[in-house]
Amino acid sequence: MITANIQKINQEIGVRARLIAVSKTKPLEMVLEAYQGGQRIFGENKVQELVQKYDALPKDIEWHLIGHLQSNKVKYIAPFVHMIHGVDSLKLLQTINKEGAKNKRKINCLLQIFIAQEETKYGLNQSELFDLLDAIREEPLPHIQICGLMGMASNVSDEKQIRHEFKELKNLFSLVQAQYFAENPAFKEISMGMSGDYPIAIEEGATLVRVGSLIFGER
Repeated sequence: MITANIQKINQEIGVRARLIAVSKTKPLEMVLEAYQGGQRIFGENKVQELVQKYDALPKDIEWHLIGHLQSNKVKYIAPFVHMIHGVDSLKLLQTINKEGAKNKRKINCLLQIFIAQEETKYGLNQSELFDLLDAIREEPLPHIQICGLMGMASNVSDEKQIRHEFKELKNLFSLVQAQYFAENPAFKEISMGMSGDYPIAIEEGATLVRVGSLIFGER
């Protein structure tokens, strides 16, 4: 069923976006089944679980850390993580840069933007985002590659509200791209949309969607 679920979602997505299979809390066997079905991009929320799965599973998997990341845990994933989605402070970026330098690699990052109505979600607001971008323009971080923005819509059934939030993120992405990354083709990713709302996210310009329960079943 896992392979069939992945194929179905990929058919819906087409070439518009890439699918991140969110494998958090799922056993290795289920991840391996998805891998054998052709999936190569996986997302984890917790550093410890990500490290365990990286150690145990094939090395051509592209691992994305999609949960909130604490600065003191960056060192554990810095040697191998493909992309860190939830970067929401200059301090965290500086830590990632430092660990990137130690591992002699440039680490791909997305800046997390607060687009939802709930107060529990992490992320930068627009002025904080521009302050951060101005700071790294003044003092560049050579072991960081900022690849785009990430956001989570409100957990509501109102599709109009969800669409509005995704549209806001896409508009902010376009603004940031023009002002800060016009000469940098690496800034191209908009990570938004999960199992409940990824079709809307794709319509609004998502390039990466994070889908878990529709692939692996409910937790």
